[in-house]
Amino acid sequence: MRNLWYISIFALLLSACKGGLIPKKKFEKSTATGWNYNDKNVGGFYKSPVKEQSTGPGLLFVQGGTFSMGATEEDVMGDWNNVPRRITVSSFYIDKTEVANIHYREYLSWVERTFDDEQYQRVVDAAKPDTLVWRSELSANEPLVEYYFRHPSYNNYPVVGVSWRQASDYCLWRGSRVNELLLVDKGYANNSQLKTVQGQGEENFTTKSYLLGIYAPKASKPKNNPLMDENGRPRNYVKIEDGLLLPDYRLPTEAEWEYAALGYIKQNPNVKAKEGKRGEELIMNRQVYTWSTNVNGLRDNRYGSWQGKYNANFKRGNGDFMGIAGGLNDNAAIPGPTDAFMPNGFGLYNMSGNVNEWVADIYRPLSSLDVDDLNPYRGNIFKKIEKGADGEIQKDSLGRVKLIPVTDEESKKRMNYQKGNAIGYKDGDELSMASYNSGLSTLINDKSRVIKGGSWDDRAYWLSPGARRFLDEDQSSSTIGFRCAMDRFGSQEGNGFKNGNHFSNRRQNTRKK
Repeated sequence: MRNLWYISIFALLLSACKGGLIPKKKFEKSTATGWNYNDKNVGGFYKSPVKEQSTGPGLLFVQGGTFSMGATEEDVMGDWNNVPRRITVSSFYIDKTEVANIHYREYLSWVERTFDDEQYQRVVDAAKPDTLVWRSELSANEPLVEYYFRHPSYNNYPVVGVSWRQASDYCLWRGSRVNELLLVDKGYANNSQLKTVQGQGEENFTTKSYLLGIYAPKASKPKNNPLMDENGRPRNYVKIEDGLLLPDYRLPTEAEWEYAALGYIKQNPNVKAKEGKRGEELIMNRQVYTWSTNVNGLRDNRYGSWQGKYNANFKRGNGDFMGIAGGLNDNAAIPGPTDAFMPNGFGLYNMSGNVNEWVADIYRPLSSLDVDDLNPYRGNIFKKIEKGADGEIQKDSLGRVKLIPVTDEESKKRMNYQKGNAIGYKDGDELSMASYNSGLSTLINDKSRVIKGGSWDDRAYWLSPGARRFLDEDQSSSTIGFRCAMDRFGSQEGNGFKNGNHFSNRRQNTRKK
């Protein structure tokens, strides 16, 4: 009797399927061709379900906008190297704090384990910070040479003694490690690979080598794998189009850094307004320091007064680094913890004081003609992937895809640029009237990188976001650290928003009448 019941149920289900009671899978259709996406029966073109860019570890979202970039205070140094000009910065991500000693030691540990063969000793040595930056002929700072970078008391203090090149390498390493873990967590790479870093040398994971298919980690079995190939079969590798991997970590541009430091979003009276969050333009606000939440630089006292307290780590005057015993004012003679002092409007710590920070740009004394007005940056060397005689993609000693500059011959017929190396663009021409005899009349050269923010050993003047100095990219100092940034793709307002202004059909119809 029971068997007869099962047979009846099976027959009912079978007839239901034939009669169309169980609906067929609905596919999203292309608005251009009408063909189904993700349908193996009509070509199998895959469209990722991912719609938003996730936020990488340690980063905060900075909503872009227009502001007046450049000098704010009187030019007491006589440099006049940052003429105020109105520019726009696209939204991006930046580290909440400076990169700390513990973060850089994590990187150094990975380098030492990955490149543990004697032939890679130069790679390991090149990654180490220069702890000798603490030495001075007339100071008893010798203990800091040994202890500042490695002692746990200084774990969360900003790493110093790192050159611009080392900082850039760290950012690239960090992005690859973050993406490798994303692949492991989602089952597209096997966790066992994370345990066998020892002695990998050049054969290590980098995001670019993975996306180009020249590094293929052994995949585990992704759970509920949404990725499909053209034949509708589960795919165990990830592409850019899938939206799962994050862009590279990198150094922020000078414009991004300065915009983030000002933190104007907290001064916008209409941020929470009901009438569309349009906001007020603050481009003429000549804010001096980073912790202001109004044009006068004063704090709201609802949760207690901050008046008279030091909001940054800097040098007040000759011989005064932290005040008097029993009443220390900033409580830091050298760099302080990366999350100490007052965060700014974006929630970023120590954009004024503590340590100067490397940014991506090549240094030039800037005029209003020197940069574009959208995402300005000087330092472009346009590159391409280097390939061998057999067409094989080449890698460098760190296992990264090798990139070489685009030649002028390849660029000469282009409309948007004519040279692969744009570092010296407009140097010495009729527009800029600038030329640089490096080592003769100036220290400025094509290795000079901008530093921003002021440090524990600087007077208050250098704490203004508009102030700028430079140092060669292969040099370092006890007063210079860095933080990383990342490009933002998608809505400029952040996740959950669309680019552009969108109106309901009803509102559009009303306006047409």
